[in-house]
Parts: sequence; C-alpha cells; structure tokens
Amino acid sequence: MLTKKEKNAYQKTLLDQKEKIVKKLSQLNRESKEVETDIAQDVVDKAESSYTKEFLLSLSNAERRQLSLIDDALRRLKTKEFGICQMCAKPIGMKRLGALPWTPYCIDCQQKKEEEKA
Repeated sequence: MLTKKEKNAYQKTLLDQKEKIVKKLSQLNRESKEVETDIAQDVVDKAESSYTKEFLLSLSNAERRQLSLIDDALRRLKTKEFGICQMCAKPIGMKRLGALPWTPYCIDCQQKKEEEKA
C-alpha cells in the first residue's frame, strides 16, 4: 500500500511525463504539416517528404500509446489499483514502478505479454 506522499510523487511524475508527451505530439504535428507544405517537389523530394512524414507519424503513435498508459495509471492511482499488476493482481516491484510508473504489469507478466506478441 502506498503512502499519500508516494502517491503524490507518482502522480507528479505521471503528469510531468504526460505534459512532455503532449508538447512533443504538438511539435510532431506541426513538423508533419510543414513537410506537407512544399508543393513544388520532384519525385525524390516527394519520396523523402513522404518518408519523413511517415516517420513523424509513427513516433506519434508510440507517444499516444504511452499517453494512454499514463492516463490509465492516473486512474489506477485514484482507485487504489496503482502498483498492482493488471494480469496477476500481485504487487508491481517498486524499482519497476520507479522506472515506469505507467506500467500496468509486473515484470513477469510483461515478459509473458511480449512473448505472446513474438
């Protein structure tokens, strides 16, 4: 069980990370639109522009997934589910929470999830 001080510290960390991601997504969105604005391009320039835009959008997808995990973690903080693995219901290690406070899984369950994807 987390103390109020620990909860506040995790909440601050999560909100700070969320703010960084929102700013980064906003910047990526602006950069993606800048790539679009160059109308008079040759075929090579268009291909490079398309690749750059695709790269920027793939970055934003990863950021959006992390944003979703952060929002879920903030919700779990309010419902006292924070720090409890969403798969096995065992406590998540404090070192893991310190490194990835948005993680929904303990290290064992995270490894199982990754093995399922492989």
